Amino acid sequence: MQPSAVSISQATEYGTVYSRDGVQVIAEFAHAHDLRVHMDGARLANATAHLGEPLSEMARSVGVDVLSFGGTKNGALAAEAVVFFDRDPAKGFDFRRMQGTQLSSKMRFIAAQFDALLTDDLWLRSASHANKMAATLGAGLAKIPGVRLTQRVEANEVFAIFPREHIASLQEKCLFHVWDEATTEARFVTSFDTTEEDVAGFLRETSKVIAD
Repeated sequence: MQPSAVSISQATEYGTVYSRDGVQVIAEFAHAHDLRVHMDGARLANATAHLGEPLSEMARSVGVDVLSFGGTKNGALAAEAVVFFDRDPAKGFDFRRMQGTQLSSKMRFIAAQFDALLTDDLWLRSASHANKMAATLGAGLAKIPGVRLTQRVEANEVFAIFPREHIASLQEKCLFHVWDEATTEARFVTSFDTTEEDVAGFLRETSKVIAD
């Protein structure tokens, strides 16, 4: 296999965000080597909210060729949009998505969710709220003895190492994923419907369990 594209995730799997200039550097390098640039934007709304720049600045203007604009991780149900800024690679895509079993029956009903998301900046307001809840959670966890954040909190994900002996007790209070069993690094994801009480309640339980 010969490489034909560079694919990046915005925001990343660790919840960190590429700067506009960072994406542009990657795109310039890729294009100089005849590679296209794909951006996995499952959490692009969260990255855009963090950077405070227009959505157009996140992709097309910095050299991204193909964008996956996600709705599923921002309140929609199974709704993802593929945006081609260059028409060349778009040729035949209608058929390729069928061959790749990515064409659902009655997809127009799924796609209709973007009408709501893109009206009155609902997509951005939802993402901004999720980011705010993650920042609150991260700041609270950082103050608890024995808990250590491992990544900058920039989007809607928080990664932190917990004392191994307390994880089972904490998971009884709130289900969460242990990202790395070897280091006991856990992953938390906030969303458009995460409430301040959700965050405060988990922080209270965490403080209580670890103190005991």
